[in-house]
Amino acid sequence: MVAAVRSGHSQRAVAREFRVALRTVQNWLRRAGEEALSAVDWSTHRRTPKRRPRQTDPALERRVCLLRKELERESALGFVGAQAIHDALCAERPRASLPSPRTINRILRRNGLLDGKARVRRPAPGRGWYLPSVAAAQGELDSFDVVEDLRMEGRGLFQVFTARALWGSAVGAWLALVASTDFVLTALEVFWRKHGLPAFAQFDNDVRFQGGHNHPDVIGRVMRLCLSLGVTPVFAPPLETGFQAAIENFNGLWQRKVWERFHHETLETFSAVSERFTEAYSRRLDRLLNPEHHPERRPFPSPWSLDLQCPPRGRVIYLRRTDQSGTVKLLGHRFSLDPLWPHRLARCEVDFDREQIDCFRRRRRAPDDQPLIVSLPYQLPRRRFDTRPRHKHPVTTIS
Repeated sequence: MVAAVRSGHSQRAVAREFRVALRTVQNWLRRAGEEALSAVDWSTHRRTPKRRPRQTDPALERRVCLLRKELERESALGFVGAQAIHDALCAERPRASLPSPRTINRILRRNGLLDGKARVRRPAPGRGWYLPSVAAAQGELDSFDVVEDLRMEGRGLFQVFTARALWGSAVGAWLALVASTDFVLTALEVFWRKHGLPAFAQFDNDVRFQGGHNHPDVIGRVMRLCLSLGVTPVFAPPLETGFQAAIENFNGLWQRKVWERFHHETLETFSAVSERFTEAYSRRLDRLLNPEHHPERRPFPSPWSLDLQCPPRGRVIYLRRTDQSGTVKLLGHRFSLDPLWPHRLARCEVDFDREQIDCFRRRRRAPDDQPLIVSLPYQLPRRRFDTRPRHKHPVTTIS
């Protein structure tokens, strides 16, 4: 552009030719001046001033940094925060214009003198990340829980057994004065007869689900029900958050939309309102979720009955965190996994058919990397039973 103007073309003609504003041509001519084009500095110049008018004086910034170190070594209190530095500066220079505590904080941050470290928040892993087939949406996982200590006027305390599918729209809630193991068995049967069988069923470590904790090698009735139907029971780690997030979220929603929303006279009317809510919520999930992407559920076998005396077959999965020595506790025993894996999560798969326990590493940062730690031999003791007729779980329904 400058060469074209110098060769005799008008500034407006050059601006039209290069499709720029006239002011741009004038700016380049002003930069070139009378110098030869090869001697002109054509690099981009900074638009910001070399020194901002309201910037703190560099000497004062250095004094702030030195004063922080002096307060850390020599002050009686040992406070080194922005307010303490501001107070010390006011004592030194009572009539000077001094930076505010917020400005002092920015000075300390620029010089890397802040003690606090920002918390690193990493993205959460996907749903069901601790079970590879569930994370890949190749198997469904149903979560179950019990909401306790709800009080109804004139009836005292009662409990609610809830169910929620991880990928699909299957939900359920059943009210009972006491959600005993018998009640849970019947509710599970009703739920799975209606919606089909998942690949996994997840519970917490309540004795209703896992069995008694006072004896080793206990396989509870709920576990035997799952194993007899080909469903793998999964037990969440004790005192860990996140693994039961789906069912806990449904519990909170149920309490807000059913328990707190209406005044219930009897348990029967309450059950009717709860059933209406679960049916409507399931239909809403069907509309929001794509049913074609849901993992398939197996049909409930018919006829079927639960034989509690039959030796268990299949797998039971325990999600556990190791202690300081890299050991975990499950089935009333302590198993050593790896001393170099302390206070870390592990997935322990108890295989009754192969009579061994496979333990895998689990990390939220790398949910796809779950290598095998160790395989341990384990054989469930054969208990001696009496010769009386075997009792089978009756097929009942919940209204």
